[in-house]
Amino acid sequence: MSDAPAGRRRPMRRLAELIPEAAAALGLEEELRTARAMATWQRLVAERVPAASASTELLAFQPGVLVVSAAAPIVAQELRLRADELLAAFAQASGGTRFLELRVVLRPLSGSSGRRGSGV
Repeated sequence: MSDAPAGRRRPMRRLAELIPEAAAALGLEEELRTARAMATWQRLVAERVPAASASTELLAFQPGVLVVSAAAPIVAQELRLRADELLAAFAQASGGTRFLELRVVLRPLSGSSGRRGSGV
């Protein structure tokens, strides 16, 4: 039925298998790793600290340290209180890395305008 010569058709592969290869070919491995870590952080916070999920983001990872932001002091406090739980979950997530410390910095999220409030 097919006009393609025998042996030319490659087996189908999942897109998730192709993305790392494409990223490596383009020299984007670190960017892909960072994007996956950011998505993992957001998912874990949404599962474990739902009230904080819209007020935190992963900023960086340094040797042994996961650095995240908190948009409000109460969010920073909650993340610090749950640091052990969040770090353990992050290490167990697919592609997760084991970190020894969660460093929470208080600052507006990168997507916000930087305004401190509406004055209400």
